[in-house]
Amino acid sequence: MSAKPPSGFEARGPRSPAPAPEMAPGLAARVAAAQAIADILTSFRSLEERFSAPEFESRFAGLDARDRALARSIATAAFRRLGTIRKAFGLFLRKGLPRRAGALEWILIVAAAQILFLDIPDRAAVDLAVRATRLDPGAAPFAALVNAVLRNLAQAKDEVLAVGDPLDDDTPQWLAARWRASYGEATARRIAQAHRNEPTLDVTVKSDPEGWAQRLDGIVLPTGSVRLITHAPIAELPGYPDGEWWVQDAAAALPARLLAAAPGARIAELCAAPGGKAAQLALAGAKVTAVDRSAERLKRLAANFQRLRLEAEIAVANALTFEAPPFDATLVDAPCSATGTIRRHPDVAWIKRQGDLATLAALQSRLLDKAVMLTRPGGMIVYSTCSLEPEEGEAQIVALLRRNPDVRRVPVAASEIGGLDECLNAAGELRALPCHLANADPRLSGLDGFFAARLQRRP
Repeated sequence: MSAKPPSGFEARGPRSPAPAPEMAPGLAARVAAAQAIADILTSFRSLEERFSAPEFESRFAGLDARDRALARSIATAAFRRLGTIRKAFGLFLRKGLPRRAGALEWILIVAAAQILFLDIPDRAAVDLAVRATRLDPGAAPFAALVNAVLRNLAQAKDEVLAVGDPLDDDTPQWLAARWRASYGEATARRIAQAHRNEPTLDVTVKSDPEGWAQRLDGIVLPTGSVRLITHAPIAELPGYPDGEWWVQDAAAALPARLLAAAPGARIAELCAAPGGKAAQLALAGAKVTAVDRSAERLKRLAANFQRLRLEAEIAVANALTFEAPPFDATLVDAPCSATGTIRRHPDVAWIKRQGDLATLAALQSRLLDKAVMLTRPGGMIVYSTCSLEPEEGEAQIVALLRRNPDVRRVPVAASEIGGLDECLNAAGELRALPCHLANADPRLSGLDGFFAARLQRRP
């Protein structure tokens, strides 16, 4: 396509008032990817948010669907292997990146991701990177440097890939240290290695998993989820328009199952959007109240429930101040660092900070206390996070049991989660890791990192 550069491509400094030249085919997508990477790494906004429809439209007007998809694919690959890419630059930039070089770093990252990890000709990646450099006033003086660095990188591709380490290079140091301390060296390395693989696509089906696995060209997992191999657009797959299934990672589908929801049971889900767990509870016949403070996210939940032909009461409210008659059960899907989803969202590793944990843990503790208050005596509570960090999982339950003698832990049996003993800790809590549920085919292997504990408010 031929398009003008997205506004504000310059990562630093004001936008140039001069009219932008027409771009070579494919260049606009590379420019968009570089700008997205710059924004994510400098403002710590998520890739998902950066590529959301309204955001993308306002920043990258004029890109067609193909270029948008390519820009996102490049950015995703760059974050998945950002440490390897930066380590490679050290081989060819002996003095480091030039100072005051505009968007130079982001342009190089985009090109390196293509050369090392995507099925794009090296020559095209280099040429378009040089063109992108010349578009940015701050980077333009370094066009020859970009050309030389990327040509050398292409020639040394095999060497670069051979020495890259998933834990020491492609995992931020603070996370690598935490995982070593929490899980040991061997498991930490298995987690980091799993993050290098493309994420799986799992769906929760209303009924007949075997039949839908055949129709969707997938397999039935021990947990009952269906794992797909296809790369076709989700909305075009059989059964999606008819509401026969919804996308949900196999690990994310386990916490709701721990409640064993009975028809007619009143169940609240706190922080419910996007609604996969609430849909499971509604499908079981429970009377679900979905609580979330984001009206926009609840609109998407409502739309999904309409497609699935399921019902729920929707409450736009801060879960901490939400009031209602006691429920038979409460599910807390707590906000967290989301480090268990790095395989699916590789930018998470680079935009989260260790200092975030204390703030999140304090909120999670308050949400747990609120869940107890909202649950009738004898009722059940399930607490879950998509985090690998003990402060957001195991430590929360230990602290709750210490401060509230009216709550007891109800251990989870392996039979409740498809026999996956490896996903249970010594206390009978769910602790799924990205390296669990291994398969010889990486496309069929792994789970999101998840924690869940089942509790009961004493009668």
